[in-house]
Amino acid sequence: MSFTSRLCLALCGTVLVGCVPFPVDDSGLSTPPSETPVSQSAPRPQGQMLSITATAKIIGSEQRFGLEVAETAEQQRLGLMYREFLPDNRGMLFEFDPARPVSFWMKNCLINLDMIFLREGVVQAIAHDVPPCENDPCPTYGPPTTVNIDQVIEIRGGLAKEINLQAGDRIEVTKTNE
Repeated sequence: MSFTSRLCLALCGTVLVGCVPFPVDDSGLSTPPSETPVSQSAPRPQGQMLSITATAKIIGSEQRFGLEVAETAEQQRLGLMYREFLPDNRGMLFEFDPARPVSFWMKNCLINLDMIFLREGVVQAIAHDVPPCENDPCPTYGPPTTVNIDQVIEIRGGLAKEINLQAGDRIEVTKTNE
């Protein structure tokens, strides 16, 4: 057998050995020797779903929102993270007592949001159609630091413009019985 024939035979044998499947364990999964099965991808965290415990009514309009109230520090930290959808008649309320300068970010958010910044029921500023964060660190959104805020309402991105909500409008927030 010539050198070229032996080389060709050796290469074909190497390729065939490389195509042999790994042994199958009791679960029916092939596992390479001396390797532990690894999860293909980590499960995505789920967004929190709080009960509707407040309503917001835009004064001079029929527009109302059922609000989830982020009461604890952890609920406020999670906010609307990981949510894939927010109906037009729902939102989330964040309260600050005493009123103070605030800013929000969109870390781990999957949908665009409108952020409505209030002081004593009056809209001070609106961050419109804020996109999910794609950079680290995430940008922050809010009124100037000279403006104290006591409530923030987050709603579906783009909705504030659709309903013509503007700075100076009044929003009445009422807590409901739980």
